[in-house]
Amino acid sequence: MNRIETAFEHRPIFMPYFPVGYPSLETSVDIIEALARNGADLIEVGLSFSDPLADGPVIQKATQTALEHGITVKKSLKAVAELRRRGVTVPLVMMGYYNPILAFGLDKFFEQARLAGVDGFIVPDLPPEEAEEFMTAAAIPASQSAGLPLISMLAPTTPADRMEMIARAAQGFIYLVSVTGVTGMRNEIPDGLQELVARVRQYTSVPVCVGFGIGTPRQAKAVGAMADGVIVGSACVKSIGESPSPVDAAMEFARSYHDALMQI
Repeated sequence: MNRIETAFEHRPIFMPYFPVGYPSLETSVDIIEALARNGADLIEVGLSFSDPLADGPVIQKATQTALEHGITVKKSLKAVAELRRRGVTVPLVMMGYYNPILAFGLDKFFEQARLAGVDGFIVPDLPPEEAEEFMTAAAIPASQSAGLPLISMLAPTTPADRMEMIARAAQGFIYLVSVTGVTGMRNEIPDGLQELVARVRQYTSVPVCVGFGIGTPRQAKAVGAMADGVIVGSACVKSIGESPSPVDAAMEFARSYHDALMQI
């Protein structure tokens, strides 16, 4: 079993997002390590981009700060390698947009990602119809036992036939967007989420994880009762980034969400 499969042996899992380079490169590595050691089961490691079309103001501000501080794809990959060197064993899935990856060079990117210890990728602006080159480059090398999955994303607005097509081909897990619009915290869990999760599960055996709009441990617990995993981005970045002691805040944040999901 690979690290992603192992993470889902006990469900629901807690999956925070945090961008490398925010508020600084060194601190972000410490933050991600703290999340991993205090309850995160899988972490989305953010690759910053100047035009993050799917992200709301909290994540936009954080990734812009990271870019202003000189974060690059190469430094982000080195940060993952450093986390592995420190003994972090949870799956690390890189979340970012296609342009910086393509500019870096696909073959070089995947070679360095494998060496660093990346477990998979989420690329919000890469639809399945245009992903062949990416997936070919990420495919299983003859010398390795597992490739690096491109995580599929679905939304409430995804047409039924397209939802079935994407879900049947999904690898790793499915990132199910709970609401239309960009990332960000919402006051309530959207109506119809349980039915949406059930619809996706008709077509796939991979875990279904829900993200967008989850801002409190209480909401995470409610979503975790429906889904295989709970993805928390904006609330994680905001809570940690605004703290005068971001590493301590990361520890507390991970523990609070982990504890909430353990109550299910």
